[in-house]
Amino acid sequence: MPINPPTADPASVAASVAADAAACLPLAFRLADAARVEARRYFRTAVPVDVKPDHSPVTLADREAEAAMRRILEAEAPDHGIFGEEHGRVRQGADWQWILDPIDGTRAFITGKPTFGTLIGLCFRGRPVLGVIDAGGTGERWWGVAGRDSCHDGLVIRSRDCADLAPARMAATSPAMFGPADRPGFDRLAGSVADVVWGGDCYNYGLLAMGLLDLVAEVDMKPYDWCALVPVIEGAGGIVSDWHGRPLSLDGDGRILAAGDRRAHAAALEILAAA
Repeated sequence: MPINPPTADPASVAASVAADAAACLPLAFRLADAARVEARRYFRTAVPVDVKPDHSPVTLADREAEAAMRRILEAEAPDHGIFGEEHGRVRQGADWQWILDPIDGTRAFITGKPTFGTLIGLCFRGRPVLGVIDAGGTGERWWGVAGRDSCHDGLVIRSRDCADLAPARMAATSPAMFGPADRPGFDRLAGSVADVVWGGDCYNYGLLAMGLLDLVAEVDMKPYDWCALVPVIEGAGGIVSDWHGRPLSLDGDGRILAAGDRRAHAAALEILAAA
């Protein structure tokens, strides 16, 4: 990938980065295809489950799906960094970093629910510029690239207009993720919207980008949980930030607020920040 000089016009740099990211989309699709093959090979089978030090489950499907993606990247993008949930980091100082979650929603996967997904994000100097959500259980795929419209199975998608919270529909993966520091804010927000649905993992963010959900609020999210989501949601007209309204960063606190409409996002931030 070309590296832009620091004196370059910012708009030109952004356009160049977006073009380079778009050129990587076929590679991202090959990664998603490879991971889907491995995930579906083990889906709804008696695959053994291990428990990681953070008490989250992991299976052979997680490990083999990530390994398959990493083999492709090492062959086709050997100068790029890789940050995967199961096999760690290489070339951490590279400008271009692939952020991989081979099976987001492992609990759903091991219980036979089809809402798990493979997340493939590409960051340039820490900023997500390409994202793929591949829902191998349902055969769907969302993708987004900086500066372009996001798509679901090849069709352009848009998030929903939602000027205030009263009619909003919100999702989160599990109430168990919210500890004492986060639960009061989440409960205030949940009490301000029309409905809250639980479960879904990365699938929720695809639904938000399609205009079927209005908000997703979660905590304890790692870069491989969210990097792929940002370009998809932004390219559909939505916004993603932390609970203070700041752009997400690789060393952030793991709190995420995604919204299809900036007005609903602003209203939700006020509620989360209330004493």
